[in-house]
Amino acid sequence: MEGTYFRKGFGLKAEIEGQLTADYHSSVVDLLRANEYRLAVGPLTFRLAREFGFCYGVDRAVDYAYETRRKFPDRRIFLVGEIIHNPHVNRKLRDMGVEILLHDPDHEFDFSAITPADVVIMPAFGVTIRDFDRLRAIGCLLVDTTCGSVLNVWKRVEAYARDGYTAIIHGKHWHEETKATASQVTRYPDGRYLVVLDMDEARLVLDYIEHGGDAPALAERFARAASPGFDFARDLERVGIANQTTMLSGESLAIAAEFGRAMERRHGAEARAEHFRSFDTICSATQERQDAVEQMLAEPLDVMLVIGGYNSSNTYHLAELCRSRGVRTYHLEDASGIDPAAGTIRHQPAGRKQEATEPGWLGTARVIGITAGASTPNNKIGETIARVAETAGVLPQLEAAVAA
Repeated sequence: MEGTYFRKGFGLKAEIEGQLTADYHSSVVDLLRANEYRLAVGPLTFRLAREFGFCYGVDRAVDYAYETRRKFPDRRIFLVGEIIHNPHVNRKLRDMGVEILLHDPDHEFDFSAITPADVVIMPAFGVTIRDFDRLRAIGCLLVDTTCGSVLNVWKRVEAYARDGYTAIIHGKHWHEETKATASQVTRYPDGRYLVVLDMDEARLVLDYIEHGGDAPALAERFARAASPGFDFARDLERVGIANQTTMLSGESLAIAAEFGRAMERRHGAEARAEHFRSFDTICSATQERQDAVEQMLAEPLDVMLVIGGYNSSNTYHLAELCRSRGVRTYHLEDASGIDPAAGTIRHQPAGRKQEATEPGWLGTARVIGITAGASTPNNKIGETIARVAETAGVLPQLEAAVAA
């Protein structure tokens, strides 16, 4: 694979730095950082979470994609799915001539257009073992931007499969990362996995572990979230816990604890280690962003804005965390969701796939909390703050503060 597989970039960071700054930098965000993440603009006070936006893994993936275009200016470049879940970053790559391969989650990617002369970028989420092997067979040049935190989870579930433990994965079975993680168990003929979305789904499995029950009903419920041929009577004897790196950390830890207790009750405390394994595979960046929001919420906020792609799992969970603390929260994709002239905000409400538009959303709010998912570039945060300032009639003051 030497010469056709790259995982450490091409040493072109200096050459792409100017383009990255032009595409994603924000002077507004710089000002907030310089002012201890607070900024008073007229009657408004903006508070920015101390950890927000691009994480190391996203930075790395975007850097490698830009380096790839610079390294191979005359070659066709394909990207397996979205590089990250942010529409603006993916649009930038399209504008640079990168062809993004999209697909129906129930079907395989179509690689028929790819030739050995082409370059293929694998996204931060990684790809399944099958897709990797298919690309290797084509003989194209592969640029692997898979996040290191994701690789750590892969190693964990592979070890579970090797040692005869079923991987219980807290995640979204349809998400690219979870699909890639689950595929790691297929390195072993008897590898098994089961994906649980939340504590409610976990409890269905836990109840079966302790008390038995209707296995066919469970098989139907988890038909798309379990390895082929999964047998609830056979495959829950020994389990190991892992998670999609962008889930709510508290829920992942709680699910792991419940599985440990269930195994102990069923098999006895002395046999716990034989039937249960768990390691903390929560991404540090996800944890840090959730912790930063918790820290913000220790002081009163009138409203919270969470900025990022609607299909971004970590952004969704940041909004979920804010709502769970009783704060009026809006998850918006970018600044275009705020219409200063109309005084409206377009956002994705909790538990819905469709946007909603709310008039008069700012009202008498004076303390505005801001955070963003790990795939949201700084310029989209700054643009959103500017739209809020414009809605409140204080944009000139914000612009003056930035220029000072």
